[in-house]
Amino acid sequence: MTTAPDLPQALPGGDDTLAAELAIEQAHVDRVYTELDKASQRARLVAAEGMARGRTERTGEARLEEVAGLFERDALVFHAARRQHALDTQYEGLVFGRLDLDHPIAGGEGDSQAEREVRYIGRLGVRDDDYEPLVIDWRAPAAAPFYRATPVEPMGVLRRRVLRCRGPVVVGAEDDLMVPDPPDGLVVLGDGALMAALTRSRGARMRDIVATIQRHQDEAIRAPGRGVTEITGGPGTGKTVVALHRAAYLLYADRRRYESGGILVVGPSAAYTAYIERVLPSLGEDSVALRALGDVVDAMSTDRHDDPAAAAVKGSLRMREVLARAARGLPDGVPTELRTFVAGYAVRLDSAVLQRVRAHVLRQHPHNLAVDAARNTLAETALRSVGHPEREEFLGRFADHLDVEAFLAAWWPQVDPREVLLWLADRERLDVCAAGLLSREETDAVHRSLLTALETGTWSIADVALVDELSVRLGPVQEQPAEERGFYEIENLDELLEGATGGALRPELVEPAYETTPHDPRERLLAGRIERTPDYAHVLVDEAQDLSPMQWRMLGRRGRHASWTVVGDAAQSAWPDPAESLTARADAWGGQEHRLFHMGTNYRNAREIFDYAAAVVRTEVPDADIPEAVRETGIPPREGSLGELAVDAVAAEVARLGEDVDGTIAVITPRRYAAALAGLDGSAQGRVRVLDPLSTKGLEWDATVVVDPDEIVRESPGGIRTLYVVLTRAAHRMSVLRSQ
Repeated sequence: MTTAPDLPQALPGGDDTLAAELAIEQAHVDRVYTELDKASQRARLVAAEGMARGRTERTGEARLEEVAGLFERDALVFHAARRQHALDTQYEGLVFGRLDLDHPIAGGEGDSQAEREVRYIGRLGVRDDDYEPLVIDWRAPAAAPFYRATPVEPMGVLRRRVLRCRGPVVVGAEDDLMVPDPPDGLVVLGDGALMAALTRSRGARMRDIVATIQRHQDEAIRAPGRGVTEITGGPGTGKTVVALHRAAYLLYADRRRYESGGILVVGPSAAYTAYIERVLPSLGEDSVALRALGDVVDAMSTDRHDDPAAAAVKGSLRMREVLARAARGLPDGVPTELRTFVAGYAVRLDSAVLQRVRAHVLRQHPHNLAVDAARNTLAETALRSVGHPEREEFLGRFADHLDVEAFLAAWWPQVDPREVLLWLADRERLDVCAAGLLSREETDAVHRSLLTALETGTWSIADVALVDELSVRLGPVQEQPAEERGFYEIENLDELLEGATGGALRPELVEPAYETTPHDPRERLLAGRIERTPDYAHVLVDEAQDLSPMQWRMLGRRGRHASWTVVGDAAQSAWPDPAESLTARADAWGGQEHRLFHMGTNYRNAREIFDYAAAVVRTEVPDADIPEAVRETGIPPREGSLGELAVDAVAAEVARLGEDVDGTIAVITPRRYAAALAGLDGSAQGRVRVLDPLSTKGLEWDATVVVDPDEIVRESPGGIRTLYVVLTRAAHRMSVLRSQ
């Protein structure tokens, strides 16, 4: 542990006191950065030593000792690079906290500030040459009192100080006193770190809260890694950032498990993932897969929402059987009979026989993994049809028959799951697959959605889960073996080289070294390759209340052996059938141990803004989880009219808010006005964003302009619940513009 530096103590009051306290902290921070530079130099030396190992002047096969040297080299270089990366990424704001404890250092009397134990808290641990801690990693058990100490339960803490640094320079400090009366010489600065942090402007990216984590948040962060940890609470309670800090804590507590197995973080939209993407790197962790719901499946990336009717059908568990029927179907143009001669026998298998063969094979194998099984079953069926007495001879000739190979390639091709989903754009095929499962109206909604995909070349977010379901049923597409080239084929390469005559390569035979985006919408939908489903060690799901049952199934496949962190608020749900979603969620978790943490304090919204939003949601959800806002501005939300020219009204409101706040402004608009207001996006030196209501999940701004709230309710699947989300995005100011 460290002790307070032996510097003159200023008397409380005035700028001199602040300057003296900041000088004390600066002296310690300087020591930390000196040791950080030493550690960086050591890492570079280790990397250089590693590169020197395993070198040899010999050629040919490596000896055992040389192989060992290469292994040591790779290990040293890897760990040195990793350490250097950690040092580089944590340079900014490395030291952010200090604890003054109510007990003396070892060998001290504890009668003065200089003899009381002091702990500095930071983004990673730093020790001096004597291996004494200068900074304690915020995730270490010794740092827990920094977050858990309260005046009611001080945990031996006298004062908690939060340091604000710009690089290696201490620029400010805020104190929280944990005892009624501070000991002599203990200075208290500011009005508290939390309120200071809450009043600051929001940026384009979420910031970590590592310096201001509250006790109830810390309990959720440090919960055991096993099982399911559910974090609930109303808007602005910090659920998301707590969950992200929990991911960083798990990597610290059991790095081998979570770094090797991977952590998957899933959010509702691309805007959300862009907003949170810097939180974990700022905490020194970048070994996390961050995905929006539209990006979970490889080769698919979309932020397009279906209309509410289509989204509700596609997300329902009834789609499982619809997709199962589609997966058992035949591609267009496949042969309907097999006619050939094998070993002198005429083989004819008609359509009915082929259907029975297909059904038999698919009961035991996924389509794309069943080519061999289909070939063998065809052979046995053909054998029975001709009654050939020489079984082995017939089966051998059948397997090697060119006509059979050609037939099998056409009759049992590898099928991309995205292609199967597009089959349902054929209304006749969709009607057959949906018979008895979907109503006429629901079938219409699915059909319209798939036609939109084919017209625009973009999938919807709901489509991603359907493709994932089909991927499991069909199996991964198998790579076709490369054709062997004969001598005379290879000889044709001479046509490419005309060196003897000084000619150049024929340009039409040179393959391009890059890929281009297909122009055809259907080709864009099928671009890329869907890989095998990964299996993660931990899955973190934000805005879980909005996930459809099919999306829960998609995530469950990626967390079959995982622990979970799940964040949500039922009052903000956009999914119309919560019971069905809860069932699918429980299936995804697999009956694991479950623990619940509730966040009941709204840190985002000014009280005036949140009271306005709470009154709206209570009209439909009287039992909604309504947190308590801790901050007041004295300025209620402003209501106005869109008038005849909505663009002018919104632009004027944005300009007014731009004078009231220094940070970001969001214009949240229904589809009806989206095109007209798109020009405001990026205005005011990049401070303004224009978004649809569903894309605001998990985000926050200094001020918001809510456009036509009644239309937002009408067009959104969650109705009033979606509007509740929209009305809780502003930290300091909100304007609501209604249509006439």
